[in-house]
Amino acid sequence: MRSPKLAALELKRFGRGKLPRAALVAILLLPLLYGALYLWSFWDPYGRLDRIPVALVNDDKGATAAGRKIAAGDEITRGLRDSKVFAWHEVSAAEAREGVEGGSYYLSLTMPADLSERIASSSGDAPETGALQVRTNDANNYIVGQISRTVFSEVRTAASTNASRSFLDRIFISFSDIHDATVKAAKGADELKGGIGKAQKGSKDLVDGLKTAKEGSGDLAGGLKKLGTGAGDLDTGAQQVAAGTQSLADKINSMAGNVRPYLKDNGKTIGDSARLVADSSQAIRDNLGLLVKAAPGAATKARLASDELNSLYTERCENIPTAAPDPAPSTDAGTAFPGPDPSACPPLKRAKTAAADVAAVADDVNTLVKNNSGDLKALDGRLATLQKQAKALAEHAPKLDEDLETAVTKINALNTGAQKVAKGAGRLHTGLTDAKKGSATLNTGVGKLSTGADTLDGGLFKLADGSTELAGGLNDGVGKIPDYDKTDRDRRTEVMADPVQLASRSLHAAPNYGTGFAPYFIPLSLWVGAMVAYMLIQPLNRRALAAGASAWRIALAGWLPVAAIGLLQVGALISVLHWAIGLEMARAAGTVGFLALVTCCFTAIVQWLNARFGPAGRILVLALLMLQLTSAGGTYPVQTSPGFFGAIHPFLPMSYVVDALRRLISGGGLGPVWQACAVLAGFTAGALALTALSARRKQVWTLDRLHPELSL
Repeated sequence: MRSPKLAALELKRFGRGKLPRAALVAILLLPLLYGALYLWSFWDPYGRLDRIPVALVNDDKGATAAGRKIAAGDEITRGLRDSKVFAWHEVSAAEAREGVEGGSYYLSLTMPADLSERIASSSGDAPETGALQVRTNDANNYIVGQISRTVFSEVRTAASTNASRSFLDRIFISFSDIHDATVKAAKGADELKGGIGKAQKGSKDLVDGLKTAKEGSGDLAGGLKKLGTGAGDLDTGAQQVAAGTQSLADKINSMAGNVRPYLKDNGKTIGDSARLVADSSQAIRDNLGLLVKAAPGAATKARLASDELNSLYTERCENIPTAAPDPAPSTDAGTAFPGPDPSACPPLKRAKTAAADVAAVADDVNTLVKNNSGDLKALDGRLATLQKQAKALAEHAPKLDEDLETAVTKINALNTGAQKVAKGAGRLHTGLTDAKKGSATLNTGVGKLSTGADTLDGGLFKLADGSTELAGGLNDGVGKIPDYDKTDRDRRTEVMADPVQLASRSLHAAPNYGTGFAPYFIPLSLWVGAMVAYMLIQPLNRRALAAGASAWRIALAGWLPVAAIGLLQVGALISVLHWAIGLEMARAAGTVGFLALVTCCFTAIVQWLNARFGPAGRILVLALLMLQLTSAGGTYPVQTSPGFFGAIHPFLPMSYVVDALRRLISGGGLGPVWQACAVLAGFTAGALALTALSARRKQVWTLDRLHPELSL
C-alpha cells in the first residue's frame, strides 16, 4: 500500500466517533493557544499604558528668574497629562509612598519643592541641577518599572530642554546687549580718537606757546628787574621831594606871618619861580615818554631859580654896607636893597635853601628818568596836582600878601601831594619788587609747565595710537559679537537647548508589540501543534511495519497525516492572526508558503524523535523546543544571552525560521528567507531519512520492544 493511502487510513481513525473528531479539532486549534492567544494578550501593551495607575506628586513651589515666574512642576504636570502615557493620579507624597508600597500605584513621580528654584539657578552665581524623583516597586510589576525608566528619561530630557531654552535665551539676549553696548563703546572710541587728535594738536600748540611764554617770562623777569631798580631810584627821589616839600611847608607855615611884607614886594620873583615849577610839571606831564629829554632842562631851570634866590639872598643879606638907609622894600627884584632887613633875611634864607633842595630834587628826578623809563602813570596824577597848585601860586604871587592864607594852603596841598607821590613811588617800588620775585617764580613755573607740556604731548601721542587701536578693535569686535533678533534667537535657542536629536527611522517598522513578536510565537505554536499531534498519531504505522513495507513508505505514512494537519493549523492560525487580531504581513503569500515548509520540517523532526526514542522522544521534543526558544533570538538578540545559547543558535531550525518570518512579515531582503528554506529543507530531508532508518530497525522485534522500560 502506498504512503498516501496509509496516511489517509491513519486520519480516518479520527472520524469513527465524536471524541476522536474532537481530538482532531483540538489538534488543529492548539497552535491558536500559543500563537494567536499569546500574541493577542500583549498585542499592543504600549498603546494601553494610559490604563496603568501612577501617582504624581507636585510639591514644586515655583521660582523667579530675570523677572519671570518659573513653575517647572506645573509645566511638567500639564505635559504628562497631555501625553496620556499613564493614568496619572495627583496625590500627596505620603499617599504616593503608601500606594506604591501597597500596589494601588505601580510607581510614582515626584517633583520636589525646589525644582523650579534649581532650574532658575542656571542664570545665577551658583547653578544647581534639578531632580525628578521616581519610586518603583518591582514587586508590583518589573516590566512597568522598565517602561517607566524610558518614559521618565524622556520627561527628564524635555524638562532639561525647557530649562536650557530659558537659560540660552537669556544668554542670546545678553549677546545682543553686549553687541549694543560694544556699538556704543565703538562710537565713543571713535569720538575719543577724534577728541584725542584735537587734544594732541592742542598740546602741540601748548608746547609751542609755552616755549614762547618761557622766552617772554624770561624777558619779563629781566625787564621787571630793571624796572625795580628804576622804581627804587624813583622811590628814593620821591621821598626826597616829599621831605623837601614837607620842609618847605613847615618853613612857609612858620614864616607866613613874618614874610607877608616881603612877599608883597617880591611877588613877581615868587610868581616866576612857581610858574617855573608849573611849567616843569606841565612839560613832564605833556609827554612822560620825553621826560628823559625834558628832565635836564627842568633841572637846569630849577638850578637857575635856586641860583637867583641865592644871589638875591647874597645881595640883600650878605653883601650890604655897614650903614644903610631905611630899608624900604622895593617892588623891583633887580633893584638893590638900601640895607638889610633883619625880618626878611631869615625867610629868604629858608627860601634859598628850599630852592636849592628843589634843584637837587630836580637833579634826582633827572637822574631817575635817565635810569628808568617805567610806568609813571601814578606819578603823572601827582604831578598834575603839583602843576595845578604851582599855577595857582604863580597867578596869586602878585597878591601874595592878600591871599597868603590861600598860598599857605596850596603849599600844604603841594606837600600833601608830594607825600602821596612818595607813598605811590614806595608802593610802586614794593610792587615791582614783588613782581620781580613773581616773575622769577613765573619763569620757573612756565619752565616746569613747558616740560610737563612736552610730557603731555608725548603721552597724548601714545594715547592717540592707543585710542586708534581701541576704536579699531571695538569696531572689529562689533562685527564678531552676534546680535540676534527674536526670531533668530528663538531658532538658535531651540537648536542649542536640544542640539542632538534622534532622527529615528525604521526601515521596516513593526506597527505594534504583537507584530514584532509574531515571528517568535508562530513557530512555537507550530512546534507545539506537531508535538501534540504525535501524541495522538503514531509516528510509524504499525500495520505497515507488520506488513514489511518499505522503510521510506513507513516514514512518509507517519509524516504525511501530521504534515496535513500542520498545513491546516497554518491556515487557521494565519486567518485568526490576520482577520481577528490584525496581523499585517508584508508578504502574506510568502509567509503562508514558508510556514507550510516550517510545519513540514517541524513535523519531520518531531516524528523522528518519537520514532527513534519512543516515549522518551516526547521529552526530547519538549527539551529541543526549550533549546530553540532560548537560542532563537526571538525576544532579545542572541548576543545578549550566555555563550552556550550563542553556540547552539546556528544549529537549530527555529533560529532560521524567526529571521525569515521577520523579513516576510515586516519586510526586508529575502536573503535570510532563502537561507531558511534551504536549512529547513535539509532538516526535513534529514529527519525523514532518520525516521526511515528508525522504521527499518522497528521491523525487527527485540525483547526491549516487547517489554519497554518506559511507557507513556
